Amino acid sequence: MAVSVTNQSAPLGNRIVQDTSADSSEASNTTGAAGTLYYLEVDNTANASTAVYLKLYDATGSVTIGTTAPTLIFRADAAQKDTCVFPTGLTFANGFTHACVTEPGTAGTTNPGSAVIVRYVTS
Repeated sequence: MAVSVTNQSAPLGNRIVQDTSADSSEASNTTGAAGTLYYLEVDNTANASTAVYLKLYDATGSVTIGTTAPTLIFRADAAQKDTCVFPTGLTFANGFTHACVTEPGTAGTTNPGSAVIVRYVTS
């Protein structure tokens, strides 16, 4: 997993989080702070026949993938790059933790077959 955070000027959001190989291993507290989610992109173009599910948790510490209920689950279809914009934002009171799996719902724990790229913009 390769997670990077880029600080931005604040017209909308001031952090871009990018994970170039999101999988069932949690990326904990990616922004280091609470914040508001404005934009989400999941690039699943490398997986030609399998949809993936990005799980976002309002958490700063460890979560148990497959047991801890996510705050948000976002589906990206097979061979697609899917995005979602939240114009007024979704508040995460604690922080941002994420994981990406091939099953919907809380219980999913299976890694995608190929790399999934996740990006989100927060303030």
